[in-house]
Amino acid sequence: MAQARLALKKNIIKFIGTGAYTGYFPFMPGTIGTLVGVPIAYLISAWPLYAQAAFILFVFCVSVYTAGETAIMLGKSDPPQVVCDEITGYLISIFLIPFTAVNVIIAFVFFRFFDILKPFPIRQVDRRIRGGIGITLDDVVAGVFANICAQAALWLIKNRITA
Repeated sequence: MAQARLALKKNIIKFIGTGAYTGYFPFMPGTIGTLVGVPIAYLISAWPLYAQAAFILFVFCVSVYTAGETAIMLGKSDPPQVVCDEITGYLISIFLIPFTAVNVIIAFVFFRFFDILKPFPIRQVDRRIRGGIGITLDDVVAGVFANICAQAALWLIKNRITA
């Protein structure tokens, strides 16, 4: 009984850590995993802002735990199969932005840009902080950068069109 419970716990952790197993996609698992964040963002988009923020914080905490545990199970420090961090980062990149097709794409592109290129300080976070917090935190910073850029781009688009 205890072994079955432990196996179930490990399977649930791996399911969450790999973004419903999208992290096993043979190419671009981070990008595919990020797509899991889109319907989640849609589902919470009608919630009050405080509830969205609380949910994103909850997802962050779950991501830190499951990313760390899944990495241990896979025997790597930051395996490409772990994509729960991308989901967290994407939710941050779209936070406070109205959920429309254009906005989803803009936030997605900016997030993937920062997550892949890892400019300062994202690269330093990625290299210096280990475990589940390190796996997740660089994507959080990428999500913050993406959100700022998406907000700026949307502001420019709006003001350019109405000017």
